[in-house]
Amino acid sequence: MNENTTDACATEPRLTLSEHMRRGNLFAAQCPSREVLKHVTSRWGVLVLVALLDGTHRFSDLRRKVGGVSEKMLAQTLQWLEGDGFVQRTSYPVVPPRVEYTLTPSGEEVGRRVQGLADWIELNLPHVLHTHQVRAKAATKSDEASPAIPALAGKPKAVSVAEPGARHAAADR
Repeated sequence: MNENTTDACATEPRLTLSEHMRRGNLFAAQCPSREVLKHVTSRWGVLVLVALLDGTHRFSDLRRKVGGVSEKMLAQTLQWLEGDGFVQRTSYPVVPPRVEYTLTPSGEEVGRRVQGLADWIELNLPHVLHTHQVRAKAATKSDEASPAIPALAGKPKAVSVAEPGARHAAADR
């Protein structure tokens, strides 16, 4: 760390606990930002945000567009994203009821960010699938080569018994 960094850190005002919590620390177990992260990066959250980047959708349109999502999960995801301020729900007083969903400005911003992640996955999917195949072949070869002595296959492995204190020391590492 250089002197400038040290000085800058020393002159920063100390934050109260509530200010620190509002600011966010994703690595802290109790940080509320983790809930927002869960909503945005869940499978359905990503897909709903990306779908809504195309514009306003009704519930049934979203359900068709986001293949495989149940009504319950779509409704829950929309509620989460609405609660976080990313989705705006507009209900029209008509018969039958009509409800539309659209992104708020912050929803558009986070939607573009998760769209970048989704695009990266789509573009790199062939490489990822190839890696899966290579690993599956290696695992199959490993399983086939495992019982070097057929007579020992299926027999329990020998277990060494250490002194009582040694067992706890190893577990603490």
